Amino acid sequence: MLLGVPKEIYPGEARVALIPAGIQTLLNAGFEVVVQEGAGDEAHFSDDEYRSAGASIAPTAASLYEQADIILKVRQPLDSELPLLKDGSTLICMLDAWFNLPLIQQLAAKNVRSFALEFIPRTTRAQSMDVLSSMGAISGYRSVLTGAMALPQYFPMLMTAAGTIHPARVFIIGAGVAGLMAISTARRLGAVVEAYDTRAEVREQVESLGAKFVEFDLPQEEGGATGGYATEKSEEFYRKQREQMTAKVSQADLVITTAAIPGKMSPRLITKDMLHYMKKGSVIVDLAAERGGNVEGTVAGEKVYIDGVAVIGYTDHPGRVPVHASQLLTKNISTFLLNMAKEGQLNINMADDIVAATLVTEDGDIKHAGLKARIEQE
Repeated sequence: MLLGVPKEIYPGEARVALIPAGIQTLLNAGFEVVVQEGAGDEAHFSDDEYRSAGASIAPTAASLYEQADIILKVRQPLDSELPLLKDGSTLICMLDAWFNLPLIQQLAAKNVRSFALEFIPRTTRAQSMDVLSSMGAISGYRSVLTGAMALPQYFPMLMTAAGTIHPARVFIIGAGVAGLMAISTARRLGAVVEAYDTRAEVREQVESLGAKFVEFDLPQEEGGATGGYATEKSEEFYRKQREQMTAKVSQADLVITTAAIPGKMSPRLITKDMLHYMKKGSVIVDLAAERGGNVEGTVAGEKVYIDGVAVIGYTDHPGRVPVHASQLLTKNISTFLLNMAKEGQLNINMADDIVAATLVTEDGDIKHAGLKARIEQE
């Protein structure tokens, strides 16, 4: 079967789904690879590198889609790409499926077999395929650098002839993959770091990275996490959480929020009233901005100022380091594909929990039960 790697046209997307170094593994597995001309340019991989690795180059997106049996992408196809997908082809990418229900219906109508990489379960066997963890780690790292560049002060403690500079205080909300990487990065830069998570079981991980784990007195609610992801809480829970969180954010120079719930809008953790109590010149990096943000007033993709506080809602942190982001995606996507491959052909085994969790459309139907139910409700 022929694997096709198109150039990403999603606004601002610099990553590519497959880098030259990952091609040989797929060739060894019996696949052929065609890459659209210029697909790797934004990630700093040239067409010549792809040719040298054994791929052929398609001059246009149309010629690539016409040839390819399996399309490997980073982001979901846009409206201009949908007509190019041929009947019976397979699409593997981050579909952002919960928030793109019309797209899912269109893929089914076009008889495209599609897999949503964001649905890969967080299990031991699936770790090497977990795109959200790979990209979350980059976001956590970049969030600290972004915050440090926006903060009008040093991060580390410095003792100079002109006086002593006290270290920046960083408060990180959420100790998942992104939060833990943010903790370690902030610590390396010399900040005093505190972190909060609704899951008490992450305390050991937070403390092992040199941060203080913060606990709030909150009502106990069922379910701390499902499949490695946080679960949605009641509004009363969030109200009490905000009350106690005000004291922490008011002491911080930089706050990084990472709370996201699959298939839901981001929980509102910091209100504009809370921003009023923060120090002028302090910074918040809201990693949940793409889904409404953890901070009231966050604008996705922008930096805004509210009551003297910079609120940064950039949504493209992984795309700002496209070389390594593309390298990690190549490993994730290739491992996912090879899990279903046998002698250059796909073997769709629904008894495999990874396949069953990620298959969205096939044979003109929506196979993902949760998505199908939501579409029917709407």
